[in-house]
Amino acid sequence: MAKRVNRVKGSWRIKISALVCCVLVIGLLSGCGDKGDSGTADGDQQATKNAATEVSNAGEGGDKSTEETQTPDEVAAAGEERTVTDELGHEVKIPADVSKVFAPNMEDSLLKLGVKPVAQWANGKIGHAYLQEELNGIPLIDFSGGLPSPEALMSYEPDLIVLHTETYAADGTYEKYAKIAPTYVFKNASGNVEKSLATLGDLLGKAPEADEALANYRQKASEAKDKLSQVVGDKKVAIIRFAPRGVSLMGGNYLCGFVIHQDLGLGKSKLVENENAANISLEILPQLDADYVFVINAYDQGTERMKEMTESQIWKSMPAVKNGQVYEANNAYWLGSGLIAYEKIVDDVVRSITGQ
Repeated sequence: MAKRVNRVKGSWRIKISALVCCVLVIGLLSGCGDKGDSGTADGDQQATKNAATEVSNAGEGGDKSTEETQTPDEVAAAGEERTVTDELGHEVKIPADVSKVFAPNMEDSLLKLGVKPVAQWANGKIGHAYLQEELNGIPLIDFSGGLPSPEALMSYEPDLIVLHTETYAADGTYEKYAKIAPTYVFKNASGNVEKSLATLGDLLGKAPEADEALANYRQKASEAKDKLSQVVGDKKVAIIRFAPRGVSLMGGNYLCGFVIHQDLGLGKSKLVENENAANISLEILPQLDADYVFVINAYDQGTERMKEMTESQIWKSMPAVKNGQVYEANNAYWLGSGLIAYEKIVDDVVRSITGQ
């Protein structure tokens, strides 16, 4: 019995000794490992913390500071749909990629941005004559009887519809068109061509093209203004528009009037000093204080009235007529709304007045 107890005690001593050795060996190995890999271990812990933080941020909606500072161009470049508010207060969801746009009467601005519409505005079978070379092959939509029906417009499958004036959106048209594609409405894009071009560029992801076009036009207008000022001085320029319903003197707030009186800085008659336009008749004609006159036969439909007035003795007695300073303008682009038209008008005015 005593021998059995001794054997048991000896066995336990061996086991305990072996266990102690194992613990010591493991401790030594762990110590070596800690000294050799402490940087890696710390790095792994930090990486884990970073990853956890990133996951947490992602769950909260990502990097908020980046989202809050993104510009419309950056959002478009990222291929994301965005929401804008048009000039009538409609919220419009602009697709990330607009490849088919319908913007009647804004074809000039579209072409300046390097964009061709899916269809173009027309009066009967005639579109904007000065743009037809670039719009060759683009279907015409007749607006002479009103805006196209939703069914007719739907066949072109536009991604975006842009209406250049609020009158186009009246009588439920906006609601009908908005069901076909996102529809953006200007109050009057022709009232400020430069501003509307910049807006259109933003809508189509073409802001750089819009900026370049505007910079080029402003430089052209500035150079022309300098040339004209040396010849015209403080003399005045008038624009008379002959149309079937009457004859009017154009002011300086829109279309060719804006180009001549604001962009080129040429003086205007007192008859339209604070007006968009003024009616002109043979009785009023003697009051026209202008040394240079440009006449426009609106869409070639004012021929009869133009002949009646220009063949009268009152007309022939005008100083501008006597001095040979009356010029017939091309109605195709003098009544156009866009920088392509404006550039052509600038060239016409410089050539007519300075001979250059």
